[in-house]
Amino acid sequence: MSVIKLLSPRLANQIAAGEVVERPASVLKELVENALDAGAGNIDVDVEQGGVKLIRVRDNGSGISEGDLPLALSRHATSKISSLEDLEAVGSLGFRGEALASISSVSRLALTSRTEEQEAASRVEVEGRDMDARLSPAAHPVGTTVEVRDLFFNTPARRKFLRTEKTEFGHLEECLRRQALGRFDTGFTLRHNQKVVQSLRPAPTQLDRERRIGALCGQKFIDNAVVIDAEAIGLRLWGWVALPTFSRSQADLQYFFVNNRVIRDRLVAHAVRQAYRDVLYNNRHPAFVLYLEVDPATVDVNVHPTKHEVRFRDGRLVHDFIFRTLHKALADVRPDDHLRGAVAQSLGRDTGAVEGANAEVGRLAEAAIAAPAQSAFAGSHAQPPQKTWEARDQMAFYQSLNQGGGVAARSSAEPMQSAAPVSDGEPFRGQVMPTPPQTDGDEPPLGYAIAQLHGIYILAQTRQGMIVVDMHAAHERITYERMKLALDAENLKSQPLLVPLSMAVSQKEAALAESHGDELQRLGLLIERIGPETVAVRQVPTLLRNADTEQLVRDVLADLIENGQSDRIEAVTHELLGTMACHGAVRANRQLTIPEMNALLRDMEATERSGQCNHGRPTWTLVTMSELDKLFLRGR
Repeated sequence: MSVIKLLSPRLANQIAAGEVVERPASVLKELVENALDAGAGNIDVDVEQGGVKLIRVRDNGSGISEGDLPLALSRHATSKISSLEDLEAVGSLGFRGEALASISSVSRLALTSRTEEQEAASRVEVEGRDMDARLSPAAHPVGTTVEVRDLFFNTPARRKFLRTEKTEFGHLEECLRRQALGRFDTGFTLRHNQKVVQSLRPAPTQLDRERRIGALCGQKFIDNAVVIDAEAIGLRLWGWVALPTFSRSQADLQYFFVNNRVIRDRLVAHAVRQAYRDVLYNNRHPAFVLYLEVDPATVDVNVHPTKHEVRFRDGRLVHDFIFRTLHKALADVRPDDHLRGAVAQSLGRDTGAVEGANAEVGRLAEAAIAAPAQSAFAGSHAQPPQKTWEARDQMAFYQSLNQGGGVAARSSAEPMQSAAPVSDGEPFRGQVMPTPPQTDGDEPPLGYAIAQLHGIYILAQTRQGMIVVDMHAAHERITYERMKLALDAENLKSQPLLVPLSMAVSQKEAALAESHGDELQRLGLLIERIGPETVAVRQVPTLLRNADTEQLVRDVLADLIENGQSDRIEAVTHELLGTMACHGAVRANRQLTIPEMNALLRDMEATERSGQCNHGRPTWTLVTMSELDKLFLRGR
């Protein structure tokens, strides 16, 4: 065996660089975090050739004194922690003091800085070849500029793994996007090959923050987002979560910050996925920008070289807090929340356009509604007459208009006619079309039903335009939510097995089944450990008596190992309830009366998660007046 010896500083730094510096984006992350820790209000980033030729980060922070410049490039030299107590409650983004040393070992680095107390700035340069720092005077305002040139110039093997300029710049842009989402109090500018790509001013107000998120994540995201702000037990969760209808095919719009540090954490991902479980279509991913504020002493950020992962002291508490907050926020979403997003998208958040569209709806309605129709719909929530309109009724109605001079010519005392069939040879006695009431009262978010299309869709009129409802999907969600409430009220009943099921498991799974016995019993499972690697299932939930018991138990134990808890029983139970609700919902081609349609609309407005069915499909959509005007080229 070779003799043990100390590594040279250059080799030690290059080994560290293998962990810290993966690509140009890794360099940018470390430099921007240092600028933010220095209290920068504005950060300018210039890159060339995807960051391989040049990465320059300039800030207006507190700066570094002349005597500390050479020391800043040494390994494990930092001003952010000085004791074990500081390490246990880290409040800064960077703290290890190895980033600059690692970067300088694989590039040509120049650091220019000036503090407010200094009259002149200083510059220190170092290259990976000899690692000798060269100090010289320079001209620079208060703050710091770090230039990294020719990345991996002395490690050709690492440079071969870099991708194309476009790919590397894409990673750089994503890195700066994360930092900009994490710090609204700082302005950011990004230039690539001397062209401005992103320019963001500080965002102190809520409106400014939403504009920044719209610029970074897309305006459609912010138009379809629900604002979250909840605080409990020393935790605060705030930010934006997208409506389930704004789901993604991949998890590319998910940003989670812990004390302004962007992280990727399995516990957080599981909590978010669990909150969206009832409303997302298969293989779709939610979109969110969320911020968790916790006591720094309760979270360990020193568990990964790039600090992308954290470890919570009480992970179960954090998981439950995130899940319950998001679950409640999504459950509280009602059709009017969807409508605000739809109208904002259609009209470009133009208040004048919204008012104009509403006025146009009112004008068209006044021209088409007769006096008897208005009297028949007295009251803001009055129900239209019990009538389903078919094609021949429509034709007969318009024939009566031509013969009698229009609806307005009728006597206001003429009563509304019932939906009687029209026989051959019998003259049709005119009937007034069921039209939504025109009152100054509040209109329900989903408006009033006016017709049924092909026995599948309900057409409703609202001030914003036309609502189209999938009646089966809507009734399925309503039935499903009511069944869940009924199940919660009665608690989950269990049923003993006539012959206990003996299962061979690992020692770890057997120990978990034994230690979590009370929790499993609350879920309806009675599991006893009868050997080092054997358990016996004696009781299962009544609703799941026909399920694959062995697979169910193994899935529950796997969840306990992975997340410390399991919602498998609830998930399978809800899946069963969803199937029952699907079979019990109204089927296609069933003719509904107008009051039945309106009752369904009112139930949708009062039901949690009514925007999606149990399978994640949307239950209704809005076609705004501006969209209809575009279809018919109105106003051109």
